[in-house]
Amino acid sequence: MYLDREEGIGLANRPGSRNAAIDAVEAKAHLDPEILRRWRHPETEPPTEATPRHPLPAVIEVAPNESSTPPDDKPRPRIGRRKLALLGVLLAAVAIGGSWYGHRWWTVGRFMVSTDDAYVRADNTTLAAKVPGYVANIFVADNSFVHAGDVIAVLDDGDYRLAADSARQKVATQQATVDRFARQIVAGEANVDQARAQLVSAQAGQTRAVLEFDRQKALAAKQFASQQALEQAIANRDQTGAGVKTAEAALESAYANVEVLKAQREEAMHTLDELKTAQAKAERDLAFATIRAPIDGMIGNRAMQVGDYVQSGQRLASLVPLDAVYIDANFKETQLTRIRAGQTVAISVDALPGRAIEGNVVSMSPASGSVFSLLPADNATGNFTKIVQRLPVRIRVPLGVSGERLLRPGMSVVVSVDTRDQPTDGLPVVRHAANQ
Repeated sequence: MYLDREEGIGLANRPGSRNAAIDAVEAKAHLDPEILRRWRHPETEPPTEATPRHPLPAVIEVAPNESSTPPDDKPRPRIGRRKLALLGVLLAAVAIGGSWYGHRWWTVGRFMVSTDDAYVRADNTTLAAKVPGYVANIFVADNSFVHAGDVIAVLDDGDYRLAADSARQKVATQQATVDRFARQIVAGEANVDQARAQLVSAQAGQTRAVLEFDRQKALAAKQFASQQALEQAIANRDQTGAGVKTAEAALESAYANVEVLKAQREEAMHTLDELKTAQAKAERDLAFATIRAPIDGMIGNRAMQVGDYVQSGQRLASLVPLDAVYIDANFKETQLTRIRAGQTVAISVDALPGRAIEGNVVSMSPASGSVFSLLPADNATGNFTKIVQRLPVRIRVPLGVSGERLLRPGMSVVVSVDTRDQPTDGLPVVRHAANQ
C-alpha cells in the first residue's frame, strides 16, 4: 500500500499530525519496509523505475514520536494551568484595586475639584529708566538674584552732576541775598529808633517854643515886651511845629523802609525755596542715573547693554519676586459651586514630580477672563453658542515652598481643591449681609 500526496498532506496538517503521520505510514507500509525507509530518508537514494507512481512528498518532515498515544488522549499541558493561575492573580489584583479606588473616591475623590489649567504667577516689576542717558555700566547678569537697594545699572551722570552743582550754587547765592536783607532790616530798625528820638527832640523844642510864645504874648499885651520878641516867639513856635512833623514823617519813613526790607527778604526766601526745589530735582535726576532694585527678586528679560541710549520710561529688565509667587487656577464655572476661600488645595507641579505641596484658596476673580479681554464677546449679537466659561481662582503658596525659589512664573501645575473644608471666612459677602 502507498500513501498518495493528498493523504500525506492531510495527515501532516491535522493537529498532532506529526506523530499520527508516522503511525499511519508504518501501518500502511508494514508489508514493504523499503518504502518506509525511502519515505523517511528520500535523499539517500534517487528514485528509480521501481519507485511507486505516487511517492510521499519529501516536504513532509515527521518528528520522531516518543509515544503513540492519540492526541485527544494526551494530558493537558502544564502551561495552561500557569496561565489560569496568573489570570486568577490578575483578577484578584483588579478586584482589590477596584475596591480601593472605589473607597478612595467615595471618601475623598468625590470631594476633590481638580483642574490642570493652572499656572504659577508673580507680580513682576519692570525696571525702567527715570531719566534719559547712556548706559555706563551694568552690575547684574541675567537670572541673578538681587536684594532691594542693589545697584542694577548706572547711566552717564555727567550732565546731571553739573546741573546739581549749578542748582546748589544758585541756592547758596540766594541764601546770601536773604541774609543781606536780614541785616538791612536790622539797620532799618536802627533808623526807626533814630527817627523816634529825633521826633521826641522836635516835640520838646516845640513845647519850649509854645511856652515862649505864650510868655511873649502876655508881656506884649502889658507893653512889657517888644513886638520883635513876640514875632520871634511866633516864628520859633511855627518852626518847632514843622520840625515835629518832619520828625514824625522821618519815623514813618523808617518804619516803611523796614517793612520794605522785610518784604524783600520774604521774596528772597520764596526764591530760595524755588531754587532749593530745583536743587532737589537736580539731585533726584542725579540719583535716578543709578538704577536700583526696588524689591528682592531675580533679574530676567534684560534689554540693555553698555553704551545703549535709553529714554525716560524705557524698559530695561524685569524683576521677578520668587519669594512671593502664587497660583492662578482657571476652574470651569460648573466646578465653582463648593469652592470657598480658605479651603486646602493639593498642588502638583509638573517641574517637581513627586513633590507634594499644600496651599489654600485665597480669592476668586469677580469675572471670567473673557470679560476682561480686549474685545469681550457680546452674546446679544449674531448666533449664540454656549461655552463653559472659566474663572481664575487665586491660590496661596506656602512661604516655605516659595522661599526655596524653585517655582517660576509660567510653570504648569495641577491643583485639587478639597471641598470638604468649609471655612466660615469663605462664605459670600451677600450671605453675611443677609444674616445681619
